[in-house]
Amino acid sequence: MHSMTLGLTLAQASVIVDEALKAARSASLAPITVVALDAGGHIVAVKKEDNSSTLRVEIARGKAAAALGMGRSSRDLEGMGTARPVFVGSIAAASDGRFVPAPGGVLVLDANNTIIGAIGASGDTSDADERCVIAGIRAAGLASYPAEPQPAE
Repeated sequence: MHSMTLGLTLAQASVIVDEALKAARSASLAPITVVALDAGGHIVAVKKEDNSSTLRVEIARGKAAAALGMGRSSRDLEGMGTARPVFVGSIAAASDGRFVPAPGGVLVLDANNTIIGAIGASGDTSDADERCVIAGIRAAGLASYPAEPQPAE
């Protein structure tokens, strides 16, 4: 039996998720949920803070899956919904609803700038969710796209 890795390891995902939650607590955000996906789109780690509302796992996963599926941050996809609503609706249908084009889905890159996974967060504003995810990725010693939290529109 051969082992296979799809990029993001459990150890890396655990650090990212825990540090993203720590960033949320430092900023006194509403309870958030963080989902880490490997490059194949499989869940590696997920944590839902106490009192985080019921759909947060699905929303966080949808943000990460949108980033991974399109090879860009979920923030980049937000405007696509307005510009190309039929296309975005088709993607959402094709992905069984796992496509949430709102900030908070961030790509995880290795030292060669290869996408090794994506992290999604949900619970506070989308901008705040994105800041926590990027902080978590940095704490794990990995790079992210976007590299810096983006200013609110």
